[in-house]
Amino acid sequence: MASSQATVDEILGWLQSAGDVSAKKMFGEYGLFLDGKMFAVVADDQLFIKDTEAASELAPAAQRVPPYPGAKAYVLIPQEKYEHEDWLARLIQETVKHIPEPKPKKN
Repeated sequence: MASSQATVDEILGWLQSAGDVSAKKMFGEYGLFLDGKMFAVVADDQLFIKDTEAASELAPAAQRVPPYPGAKAYVLIPQEKYEHEDWLARLIQETVKHIPEPKPKKN
C-alpha cells in the first residue's frame, strides 16, 4: 500500500526542527532527505529511519524491520514518537552524520 501525501506532509511537519528535510516520491513511497542524504523512508504511512550507530544509541528498543520487501532493516519509529520533536530531530541529525555523502551522478 502506498503512503499518502497527507501522511508525508504530517511527518515533514514533525521533522521541521531537524533542519531542511524534504521528501521525494520513490516507487510509490517516499524517501526523506536532509543535507542531500537520504535518511528515512515513509512506507505504508509509517516512518522508517536508517539503522545507524545513532539509532542504536537513541532508539535501542525500536523494531528493526524492512520498510518494503527486499529492503534492509530500518528503525521503525512508532507514531506516538512523532510528537517528541526534540528527540526525533536529534535522532535524524545524528543519523545523517553517520550516512556517507551521496556519490556524484554520472552524466
